[in-house]
Amino acid sequence: MVAIVDYGVGNLFSLKSSFSIIGENVFVTGDPDVIKSADRIILPGVGAFGDAAKKLNDSGLADVLKELAKEGKPIMGICLGMQLLFDKSYEYGEHEGLGLIKGNVRPIADKVTSDYKIPHIGWNGLKFTDKKSPLFKYIKEGDCVYFVHSYYGADCEESLTATAEYGFDVTAAVENGNVYGTQFHPEKSGEVGMKILKAFCEI
Repeated sequence: MVAIVDYGVGNLFSLKSSFSIIGENVFVTGDPDVIKSADRIILPGVGAFGDAAKKLNDSGLADVLKELAKEGKPIMGICLGMQLLFDKSYEYGEHEGLGLIKGNVRPIADKVTSDYKIPHIGWNGLKFTDKKSPLFKYIKEGDCVYFVHSYYGADCEESLTATAEYGFDVTAAVENGNVYGTQFHPEKSGEVGMKILKAFCEI
């Protein structure tokens, strides 16, 4: 069973539909007991880091996720959900993350010229690092996925598994043991995205 964490932030319907399409039993829930009973956990997220982090903490779900990560349960953050796995974000101030992936979240605008539009929206090919991720076992380098974001994961070289080019090498995916993150949206990335979600469900 896959639990999609509902903490008031995220594109939950399309994510749930994607897992249903690949034949996975999936629940959208904010109930800590249901989340703990799941085989795998998805942390979605759309919006501002500070607001999302506050909702996770106020609900008590931040502690639940940290506990389950420590126990070795597979957890995957998507888009803002990936960013929340990091130590800290500098989006409209300074905010603490879950600390499950070493690194910080910084503005794309600091890295690109004015020729590049912010937010970064659209399809980009993946470039894999030497760290072979099990998420990518059904896809190949260069396959395209869909991004929508204005901030990116930085200072995370030891966890980096894929990048995409947008004026610089944007962090596309990270992992630390049983904790995974994708800056792109698998649920909006067609067949490639479905293959990535399928691979996560086999971890």
